[in-house]
Amino acid sequence: MKKVIFSLAVALATAVFVPAASAIPSFSRQTNLTCQSCHAQHVPILNGFGQAFKAAGYPMMGTQGKVEGDRLSIPNTLNASMRLKARYQKSNGANTDTIPGDTTNSGQWQVPEEFSLFFGGRIAENVGFFFEGNTAATKLISGFRLPAAYSVNNAKLSAIPYLTDSLGASYGYEQASTGAVRNVRWAEHRKEISAQQYVGTDGAATGVAFVGQNDMGYINLSRWAPAFMARSGAAQTLRSNYLRIAATPTVSTATKGDWSMHIGAQFWSGANYASDLLLPKLVPVDTRAKAFDFQAFGQIDGRDIGIYATWAKAPAGTAAQPNILNVANSSANGNNPVGPADPSLYRVNDRKAWTIGAEYSLIQYTLHIGAAYRRANSGGKTGAQGIVGDNPTDNATTLTFVYNISQNAEIHLNHSVYSGTLYSTPQPNGNHLTTLMLEASW
Repeated sequence: MKKVIFSLAVALATAVFVPAASAIPSFSRQTNLTCQSCHAQHVPILNGFGQAFKAAGYPMMGTQGKVEGDRLSIPNTLNASMRLKARYQKSNGANTDTIPGDTTNSGQWQVPEEFSLFFGGRIAENVGFFFEGNTAATKLISGFRLPAAYSVNNAKLSAIPYLTDSLGASYGYEQASTGAVRNVRWAEHRKEISAQQYVGTDGAATGVAFVGQNDMGYINLSRWAPAFMARSGAAQTLRSNYLRIAATPTVSTATKGDWSMHIGAQFWSGANYASDLLLPKLVPVDTRAKAFDFQAFGQIDGRDIGIYATWAKAPAGTAAQPNILNVANSSANGNNPVGPADPSLYRVNDRKAWTIGAEYSLIQYTLHIGAAYRRANSGGKTGAQGIVGDNPTDNATTLTFVYNISQNAEIHLNHSVYSGTLYSTPQPNGNHLTTLMLEASW
């Protein structure tokens, strides 16, 4: 690990002399705006302009030319971009790897951890789209949104069909950076800094979001199914509900300037069907969880600071009716479960957590440090091994570090230390996790 830290220091020393460059992913190409126009501190945290661009459904144009005609107005270029995440992870569990790198206990390079292809932007005056494909997966498409947004008085009303293989029902529409949706969070260790991500509100989802938004907040009411592409052989009924309510006021202070706030609640409800990975067949499941989150973004001494707090709970399920938002994943990689949610790995205890964290820019738009604390109950063992009342605590303290080599390239370093009654018995991956990551978009 000392070699990794030393290598990071060398990389940072070198990066100081790399000239800043403007990000050029899909939306930057369409709008002719840099990353910092839409993002605060670092990607993917959205500032007010970025939130407004998203609320409008992505049709805003810059100097890029358009093809226009009767009821036609599209960019003359299909705007594309790519993103690479390359990680090294090290946990401190017992190293029993036959080959180094089989698990994170011996140190594991994940290159790529993500390698995505994006298309996005304007379809019509009030309609846009966002396509995400994972070039490292067997299926190219991993996420899609098609927002149609219309102005009514001082509000935006939107209908947004969407599908995702792993980001959950909140993928349809979200503005916060608290981890309310999996891919928009302020730090890489998502389950350690976000209660929603810890309890398991991500996963496959297909649905339609109906959104009302203005300067004071937004409401997102979605009908959805816990499946990626709802069709024959998958959960094809959009009978589950997702409700997001958020207030987004700006609070002005005499000495500390303006603070952009996000105060919200999320409610997942209803019952549906999901794929049983063992049989395989469709089985009845609940889709129940709730969460509350808070975000404040402002400046201290001319440098950005973000403050985040979350609370979430996914109720227990049963063998006959698992709660798909409180099950384990089909496989695991260190402290980061992977694979689809598996109804046979249901929990018979509530899984719940709260987190608090903050990130401060030591050098504006360049160097950011943060810390977070999570207190949680794990829900205990899964499947037939689950015991009612067995709900050990699973706490985490996390330190974060982000260095912007440029607006569209970042180095992340996260270190988490775990504690609580869950660790009274040594865990397979120990009680420490360190992640070093390069993230770049172009």
